[in-house]
Amino acid sequence: MRSLRRNHPILTLFIALVISVSGLTAHAADKADPNDVARFLAGLSPASSSPLAARTGDAAWRQHSSQIRAAWRAINSRQLSKIRSWSSSKLRNRRDTMFYMFGGPDFAHADAFYSDASTFVLSGLEAVGRLPSVSALKGPTLTSALAALRTSFTNFQKYGYFITAEMNVQFRAGKFSGTLPVLYVMLASSGKTIHKVEYVALTGSGKAVPIRVRQGSAVRITFSGRNGKQKTLYYFRTNLTNAGVANSNFLKFCKLLGEGVSLVKSASYLMHMGSFSRVRSFLLNNSATIVQDDTGIPFKFFRRSAWKLRPFGKYLGPTEQFKSAYQKDLATFYKTGRVRSVPFGIGYRWHPARTNVLVAEKIASGG
Repeated sequence: MRSLRRNHPILTLFIALVISVSGLTAHAADKADPNDVARFLAGLSPASSSPLAARTGDAAWRQHSSQIRAAWRAINSRQLSKIRSWSSSKLRNRRDTMFYMFGGPDFAHADAFYSDASTFVLSGLEAVGRLPSVSALKGPTLTSALAALRTSFTNFQKYGYFITAEMNVQFRAGKFSGTLPVLYVMLASSGKTIHKVEYVALTGSGKAVPIRVRQGSAVRITFSGRNGKQKTLYYFRTNLTNAGVANSNFLKFCKLLGEGVSLVKSASYLMHMGSFSRVRSFLLNNSATIVQDDTGIPFKFFRRSAWKLRPFGKYLGPTEQFKSAYQKDLATFYKTGRVRSVPFGIGYRWHPARTNVLVAEKIASGG
């Protein structure tokens, strides 16, 4: 969710029980294939047969393509490629499902840390939104829409996370509103092919089913990587406070997916608070591996008899804004444990020389 604590409204979001499962896809507003729309927004050429192919000659798109591709190359070189290499050698407990609570639309890091997962579950407070007809945008309207889309990536490009207060403004500023355009850009820029996009809601048992609306609180994207294997990405706009999860079926949905692997970073230390104890307990009970910075689950909740803990980087304590979240026990662990270096940075201390990464691996029963 890339958020600041004071900007978390206490939302109560009910995800409706769906009667009809014959849903409209999220790209219904555009005649172009969703993969072509994603490539167009990411500054990549759509298929030659796409109605968007002719639009790549527009000066506005050429400028957009040059700038957003350069920005993506920079973050991939500086961070994402290093995470992928580190993950492949350091993370052992693999699972098909990946949970990224408080992650917002940050598919890029989810994929970098757990590229072999087949189901990705992202959640945040930002609206899903909907894509307008890209084909209808021309001239100054297209120029401003693409510029606004690039602006929404500003903090992510600099620091590797989004800020909720700024997203609330940026994700509503242009024609491409909500998290869908951001997810499209990240998928296309990561070399993924989008096959299907649909809005979903949860039944009382936690099952995700399509809905007959043009926008909703959750979206399901079916995509594949370069090897052609189809995967699924879910993004839920949902409130993760205890009250919020009690009034939704989100954790029921996650539970149905089985034990997964998890990522938590730049999460405003929310799980240090009692009002987020339910999602904290869910991750502890349903994760084989948790990769997090110090904004995630407090160190004291990892029982040493149940978890193998490996520290990477440096624990310098929270930034000034969150100084009350300092963890003395985590500081001791970093001083006395075998700490390894890390070639990338995550979280609020995003520089590799100042970052901290804790890898928690669940110990098998009887192990």
